[in-house]
Amino acid sequence: MEKRKIVFFDGVCHLCMGSVQFLLKHNRSGSLTFSAIGSNTFSEMFPSGVKSTLPDSILYWDEGKLMVESDAILGITRELGFPWNLGLVFWILPRGIRNFFYRIIAKHRYQWFGKAESCMVPTQEIKIRFLD
Repeated sequence: MEKRKIVFFDGVCHLCMGSVQFLLKHNRSGSLTFSAIGSNTFSEMFPSGVKSTLPDSILYWDEGKLMVESDAILGITRELGFPWNLGLVFWILPRGIRNFFYRIIAKHRYQWFGKAESCMVPTQEIKIRFLD
């Protein structure tokens, strides 16, 4: 798993699932793989003590480095083509400011975007990009 690029996402959050759909479409190189937070892959990679300290929305494992909050979003953005990768300009903002807005959205994501009863089931053609 060390050399993979894995987007861990909240499998019942409509915003997170929509983000995964967006990434599947715009990550033309296919470099990103996906796994739900709480999946077997997630549990194998992060011991329970570490899991309890991580955000529960989107995490990004970039070839051995775990990125959280706004860093995760911007790290994922690097894997997208033009014009989406222009979002990298937000690296210039201090992390505290970026994370302030990230946390507001993460805190209200179910209220604003809804929550599914179960995780998304990938179709056959995209199943290869999903871990467990």
